[in-house]
Amino acid sequence: MYYLMLKQKIKDFLTEEDGIGTVEMILILVVLIGIVLIFKEQLNSLVESIFKTINEQAKKV
Repeated sequence: MYYLMLKQKIKDFLTEEDGIGTVEMILILVVLIGIVLIFKEQLNSLVESIFKTINEQAKKV
C-alpha cells in the first residue's frame, strides 16, 4: 500500500510542470546578462550618446 502511494507521488513529481516557468525565466536572465556583458562598451556609448542628445535638446527648449 505504502509502495503504491510512494510510486504515485514520484510519478506526480516527475510530471509536474510548475517549475518549468522558473527555469525558463532564469535561462532568459542568464542570456540577457551575457549579452549585456558582451556588448557592455557599445551599450555604454549608446546610452551616453542618447543622454547627450537629450541634454542638448533640453537646452534648446
